[in-house]
Amino acid sequence: MPSQSSPLSYTVPGMSSQDSSQIIPMLQLRLHSLNDLHLTLKHIHWNVVGPHFIAVHEMLDPQVDQVRSMTDDVAERISTLGGEPKGTPGALVDARTWSDYSIGRADAIEHLGALDLVYTAVIKDHREAMRATEASDPVTQDMLIEQLRGLELFQWFVRAHLESSGGALSTHGATTESGAAEQAADQARSQP
Repeated sequence: MPSQSSPLSYTVPGMSSQDSSQIIPMLQLRLHSLNDLHLTLKHIHWNVVGPHFIAVHEMLDPQVDQVRSMTDDVAERISTLGGEPKGTPGALVDARTWSDYSIGRADAIEHLGALDLVYTAVIKDHREAMRATEASDPVTQDMLIEQLRGLELFQWFVRAHLESSGGALSTHGATTESGAAEQAADQARSQP
């Protein structure tokens, strides 16, 4: 992948190689994040248990499919800008700035609590990339905006399981996946 200082042999018409060289590494991190999210969603899909198993198990499949489609869009945008998308597991692990998903076999509500934090991190970073492309590449920004629509919708689906009728999230204030899972489970146990 070209660095910010490496000249590209080509980019899209009307865009400078310098702008593309700054956007490509940002998109590469988005690609890693979405690939990681896709695998995390499948991991949850396979490891969710409990009375709400089927609802969560089936809710996740469309999310997996859409996130996989997002990865393809990001990788193709990197190529369009003249870069080389890296989609291997080793490249993802080497470049990621976050820890591996920490919950194994667990009740649906625990996974949803942890998944809320995963979505929060992915959405936050996607929004930063969206803002960073505003002036230099509105096409990439448009792609990121469309992906944010889907990611935010999926987080809303997750949060609907974690929200009280008064609008409070059981994961409020949690900073780790295990903490969010525990808070969600505690809240679920305390409800009649």
